[in-house]
Amino acid sequence: MFVRVIRAQGPKGVKYEYLRLVEAFRQDGKTKHRTILNLGRKDLIAPHLDQLIRVIRGEPSPGTESPNTEKDDMPLAAWDWGPILVVHALWRTLGLHDLLDCLGKPGRRRNADLSDRVLVLVANRLTQPTSEHGLARWLETTFACDRQGRRFVPAWRDDAERKASRSPRVRVAAAQLQAWYRSLDQLIAAKRAIEHQLYVRLRDLLSLRVDVAFYDLTSTYFEGVGPARLGAHGYSRDHRPREPQVLVGLVMVDGIPIAHHVFAGNQRDAGTVPVVLDDLDKRFGLGRVVFVGDRGMLTQATVAELQHRGQPYLLGCNRRRSPEASQAIEQATGPWRDCPVGITAGERDNPPRTQVQEVPSQQPGRRIFVVQSEERLAFERSQRQKAMQRVHDQLEALRQRVAKGRLKAADKVGAAAARILAKNHGQRYYAWTYEDGVFQYGEHPVHLPREIALEGKYLIQTNDPELSPVQAVQTYKQLSEVETAFRNMKDVINMRPVYHQTDTRVQAHIFVAALAFLIHALIERKLKAAGLDLSANEALQALNAIRLVEVAAPNGKTRQCVTRGTRRSEAILRALDITQLDPPTPKKRS
Repeated sequence: MFVRVIRAQGPKGVKYEYLRLVEAFRQDGKTKHRTILNLGRKDLIAPHLDQLIRVIRGEPSPGTESPNTEKDDMPLAAWDWGPILVVHALWRTLGLHDLLDCLGKPGRRRNADLSDRVLVLVANRLTQPTSEHGLARWLETTFACDRQGRRFVPAWRDDAERKASRSPRVRVAAAQLQAWYRSLDQLIAAKRAIEHQLYVRLRDLLSLRVDVAFYDLTSTYFEGVGPARLGAHGYSRDHRPREPQVLVGLVMVDGIPIAHHVFAGNQRDAGTVPVVLDDLDKRFGLGRVVFVGDRGMLTQATVAELQHRGQPYLLGCNRRRSPEASQAIEQATGPWRDCPVGITAGERDNPPRTQVQEVPSQQPGRRIFVVQSEERLAFERSQRQKAMQRVHDQLEALRQRVAKGRLKAADKVGAAAARILAKNHGQRYYAWTYEDGVFQYGEHPVHLPREIALEGKYLIQTNDPELSPVQAVQTYKQLSEVETAFRNMKDVINMRPVYHQTDTRVQAHIFVAALAFLIHALIERKLKAAGLDLSANEALQALNAIRLVEVAAPNGKTRQCVTRGTRRSEAILRALDITQLDPPTPKKRS
């Protein structure tokens, strides 16, 4: 048999080709042909030729194979792997495996895995922060493994057992929870040694500049009553004054966090300074660094303590609470010196200027710098105008109420005016009177001019005789790195809220967050050095494209493979000097 092509004329002069399956046979000594099957038009059959061949051969069509076929590998499970891969690489770079392995207590089995367990806690805090109870859910979708490649598997309680127990809301096996808690306890017991050894490692690895130390404080609140010693009510930067809180102080050198301190929630900012200075001197040998802090550190007692120690300092001054602030600003009549423009501001067509000048100080050995920033001026002026408009509208509404006789009692009028001025800093901008049943208001003759004079300006002071005004401004601006660090620790790494109810567990929780932020800072440092315009958070999110897949082979065994990710994730791995994507292979048991 063979295929014959038959040409025929179609409508409008179009010529078509038809295919026929023809059989050749002999009859009466002659060769004859007969059509076995009309296959159809050639141009319509051509796109389906492959499928037609498979049907004739009895092969299944693509996508119709049985899922139990043994011809190809079958995927069984997949987990997130890219971010964990990065944490493993930086963990080794910092030498944390060797550092933490030596902390295990003699007599305990598998003490050497403390480093691996802390790595899991830090990686979780960095990528998807949760409690030790929620850690099991994260472990289900993430390939978190130790340095031998053995995966940490969540241990869930049996539902029937859980519901019949005294703690039905706890879904994780008690043994696994206690293992994580023991890891926290062992970690915090060696905090001082770990931070010191990490500092030595980072100083040599990154060639850190250790002539300036930046220090700032923040707070984080508790769910519930909090621990007895650390949990206390104080000034809440989280705007949760009813919740007990704890203070966290962070010390950074050359953009890298080297130490943190935990204080009771009612501790004053300035009262933490002597503790930090002693620690920098005794534990890190940084007694002669310039100590940089914000205006919350500036009290007479703090300055006296710094001067008594002979400690160089650079502190921000409070513009409104300091009686010398207005006088210093009034004295700033001399020539202004331009400060270098930052990278972001320098990209603008008309970059905003920052200028500084030194003014006389009333105290010997102290120097005062007045700084004015065009960018800060535009922002503060805009904020004041918005606030003034809101207060004006409310005061006008109050004036109309009084004029219509809806509010007459002097004490009620005064209370209403006080409530309005208490919002949006209204007392800084407006004054009011109520006489003979008439309510009047207007711009404050003293406070408003003073506010306008303060806009765009801030003050810093130092006792360093060699620090130039421009150097002082450049150094103080770096304090924003510490503020960014706190935002990362609290928002990115989600240090808050804290559920632990004992002092040591709270300190361990914060230590894990601090280690996570150190990894975060190293990632951003490497990305910046490689010229990648990505934050650490964006990089970690992009690395989720790298996944570890477990497949079943035809021989009944399983194997693991790692997806290559995207071009973006490949660029991130190159910036982090990571070339090996596969996890370690667990050793076979003999």
